[in-house]
Amino acid sequence: MSNLKPLELGVIFWASSSKPAVDQIRQLKALGLRCAQMGIAGDFQVEGQIPEWRNACESEYFTLLTVTAAYSGEDYADIPTVERTVGFIPPATRQEREARTIELVDFGAALGIPAFMCHIGFVPEDTSHPNYKPVQEMVQRVCDRCASYDMGFHLETGQEPAQTLLHFLHDTQRANLKINFDPANMILYGTGDPIEAMEVLKDHIHSVHCKDGDWPSTAGSLGVERPLGAGSVGIPRFLAKLKQIGYTGPLVIEREGTSPEQWQSDVSAAITLLGA
Repeated sequence: MSNLKPLELGVIFWASSSKPAVDQIRQLKALGLRCAQMGIAGDFQVEGQIPEWRNACESEYFTLLTVTAAYSGEDYADIPTVERTVGFIPPATRQEREARTIELVDFGAALGIPAFMCHIGFVPEDTSHPNYKPVQEMVQRVCDRCASYDMGFHLETGQEPAQTLLHFLHDTQRANLKINFDPANMILYGTGDPIEAMEVLKDHIHSVHCKDGDWPSTAGSLGVERPLGAGSVGIPRFLAKLKQIGYTGPLVIEREGTSPEQWQSDVSAAITLLGA
């Protein structure tokens, strides 16, 4: 990552097993980008993929910033469904997802990726909640695996208020546990003003998503993601706050829930907006 400029533009993409790695990298480079977060869906088989992805990144001089996990069985239909299915919170899938997480950390380390990232699910505000301690211990084990490779573990924001996440970070006591700050998620989950949340979490933000969205319209629902600049985040305000807190890492564009053609168009427009 040493060849990247401060606030370099990047994107998060989801790796495909049906398309050569070099073609996927070249598609991102065609947008004018030199870095990205690599999303790995639950059904993506990483075994045997390391040489292809390593060669693709080296030959194209492309930097992978994080290996980012989504897990089989996760469902983002609404907030109650997210609470039941996402991340490390559901007890029934915890053991399986820990094994998958370790596999992806090892995969990322073999590619020289400096951080692992995921949603761990709704962190309970009450530390006596039966999910709190087991999830915290799982996060500690993942942090320790990452630390063995000198990697960070970046938690995605949004599914709990900033103060709850800050307390969890302090309570977990792992130096490599950091935050990937996504301002739209704070809005989509209705968990707080993203700029105020950045002030609370500023000492722990090591990566960011540039994403936009509108607030939920009804209790229990999720808000609606919008193209960058068309939602309620206030992108100029977001960028100004990043500079104020001294953030100099990549600005990673995220766009979900669209067709490939719409994704390409929206990411191109976001690149133009952020480069203005």
